[in-house]
Amino acid sequence: MRAMTLSPRPAPAPDDAKPAMVVNCVAYNTRDGKRIGDVTLDAISDVLKQPDTFVWVGLHEPDESLLLKLQEEFDLHDLAIEDAQAAHQRTKIEAYGESLFIVVQTAQLVNGHIAFGETHIFLGARYLLTVRHGASLSYAPARRACEHTPDLLALGPSYGLYGVLDFIVDNLLPIVREFKEELQELEKDIFGDTFKRRTVRRLYDMQRDLMTLRLAVAPLQDIISQLVRMHPHLIQDELRAYFRDVYDHVFRVNESISAMREMLAAAININLSLVTFNQNEVMKKLAGWAAMLAAPTLITSWYGMNFHHMPELEQTWAYPAMICLVIGVVAGIYAWLKRSRWL
Repeated sequence: MRAMTLSPRPAPAPDDAKPAMVVNCVAYNTRDGKRIGDVTLDAISDVLKQPDTFVWVGLHEPDESLLLKLQEEFDLHDLAIEDAQAAHQRTKIEAYGESLFIVVQTAQLVNGHIAFGETHIFLGARYLLTVRHGASLSYAPARRACEHTPDLLALGPSYGLYGVLDFIVDNLLPIVREFKEELQELEKDIFGDTFKRRTVRRLYDMQRDLMTLRLAVAPLQDIISQLVRMHPHLIQDELRAYFRDVYDHVFRVNESISAMREMLAAAININLSLVTFNQNEVMKKLAGWAAMLAAPTLITSWYGMNFHHMPELEQTWAYPAMICLVIGVVAGIYAWLKRSRWL
């Protein structure tokens, strides 16, 4: 490798781009899989002229000028660059000539809620370009993991693609696990005697976030499946087993999301059913006490009428007898309601 193509410093961005937009720009040797060194964006084309090399570039929310610069260096398709700049794309894989353009949804758990982002991946025979938007962790750990296995990295940028996809998928399962642990903590409120609006609201928010996460993860299965079966000019046969492993991880994440959504739906239904049951119990007790109050009210209301011949006007025992009658009727109603478990 010629010395003029390498730089001991991190790769700078163009003058009109913020330095934070270029996270990494590194050249690798495909003979031994070793890291050659950081390169400048302007030197990428010179590096690619050298045999047995490829370049891995990582960007974070780049502007238009930076994307156009990399389009010139890697000869990227106009439509792919347009999608990478606009973001808000669906999960997909598209082939443009001898290169692939992959859009993957990413997710992070922030303050109990899932924040979503995107990663746009350009894969060619001599380059790997990742563009992160929104909520997305740095792919530095994935890069380091790939560099620790130079024999596989020597197979080219497709192994870097595996490392990035594996990193994205492995960060999804802890989100589902975190939701499951939170659901277990909410069980006390779910099965509580009192209705708590915040509990139902939280369950709904969790279910909504998981539904959005599932819409992001489900198409990823098809993308990984294509990488396992197709594109032999970019995906070496030695790496297809690694992509199958990523497919298994995606399948497990998707199954976990589906199971968690069913658990949340059941939790919401159980909570609402228990609340309805408790309300019915309260209504039964109120109806029972109303029935006990209705009996003496009905009997005594007769004595509020202006009749001339009332029992208590002539008989001294009439009032005590009437009091005993009212007490007996109320006691009978109470015993019947108690036996019927209304009270």
